[in-house]
Amino acid sequence: MNALTLYGAEGSGSIAVEAALTLLGVPYSLIEGATWVEEAARERVATRNPMRQVPTLVFPGGEVMTESAAILIYLADAHPQARLAPAAADPARRQFLRWMIFVASAIYALHWIKPDVRRIGAPPASREKVVDAVHDRIAFCWGSMDAQLSPGRYLLGDEMSVLDLYVTVVSRFGPWRARFYEAAPKMAPVVRRVDADPRLAEFWARRFPFEGEWE
Repeated sequence: MNALTLYGAEGSGSIAVEAALTLLGVPYSLIEGATWVEEAARERVATRNPMRQVPTLVFPGGEVMTESAAILIYLADAHPQARLAPAAADPARRQFLRWMIFVASAIYALHWIKPDVRRIGAPPASREKVVDAVHDRIAFCWGSMDAQLSPGRYLLGDEMSVLDLYVTVVSRFGPWRARFYEAAPKMAPVVRRVDADPRLAEFWARRFPFEGEWE
């Protein structure tokens, strides 16, 4: 059986999907390209995803799946032995789905504004103010999520799920980790634990290293 093909980029939302595939030991081919800055990368993925965004996952038969939260949920459900998501009959499933969609819609989606604030009708000259407002909103949303969770070792208890991977990656984006730790003190130890997971050490170092301003 041919491997999956993933359109992704270093330091992007595809990293959570790549981390899940790494934990699962699922082989995949990576087509690298930062679509938010490279026209060539946008054109490459456009044949598979008219939104021209990563992550875009292509199955061996040619079926395409997009949206990071959906891909993560699918991968966890397709490999139940890995226990990366609560099962359908598990009461924790409700909160798992709730927070996966919350991170996708209330937080991750806001980053789409930042490369080009004209997308929301703002003039380019106002970009700094718009980005600051976006970061304020993201910090508020992290704080709201944190206030409603009672984490164990991980966000939903004592087992890692793809929700932990998702939050760990998205919290590395603006307004970056220092503010995340301040806004979400209960989630902070969890993302640090995922950062330090030895199963992902080589992966993090290669695909989203500890450098720059995110940490």
